[in-house]
Amino acid sequence: MSHFSQCVSLQFHRWRLAMLARFRGLGDDAGGALVELGLMLALLGAPLLLGSAYFATLLLDDVEISNAAHAGAMYGIVSSTFAEDSTGITAAAKAETNRFGSSLSVTPSFYYACANALGGTQYTDQTAANTACSSSYSLQFVKVLVSASITPPGSFPGMPKTYTLNSVSIMQVEE
Repeated sequence: MSHFSQCVSLQFHRWRLAMLARFRGLGDDAGGALVELGLMLALLGAPLLLGSAYFATLLLDDVEISNAAHAGAMYGIVSSTFAEDSTGITAAAKAETNRFGSSLSVTPSFYYACANALGGTQYTDQTAANTACSSSYSLQFVKVLVSASITPPGSFPGMPKTYTLNSVSIMQVEE
């Protein structure tokens, strides 16, 4: 046997012994990490999944309430006649969602405000608004408040069993 082949054989033998020494220590723990992962997913994964579904349902209901308020306000902004039609605004808001049934409460109203002070005083009739807005002109607004009491699926300790969700939509009447 040549010197070169003896060196290669010796190197291979050393490498093989080193690999056996490395893998010898792993023989007892093979699969332990997989078992730990399975336990952690069972203990933490299920509650996280259920909590996510719980709050996703609440978020969906909140979006539905907001859309109903917006639909009612969109009905009312067409003209002064539509803005004063409480029955039509309520019907438009309730037609937007059917998730809440009779627990959906719609409260439409309208008011006037001065164009140069929109966040200021609100007036119930146009005559009073025109008198008060001597330096500018009055604008009419429709305001729709929608609320519903909801019971999300399931319950968690420390969380209420029912929630009352509210949404307000205020828009200027186009006339």
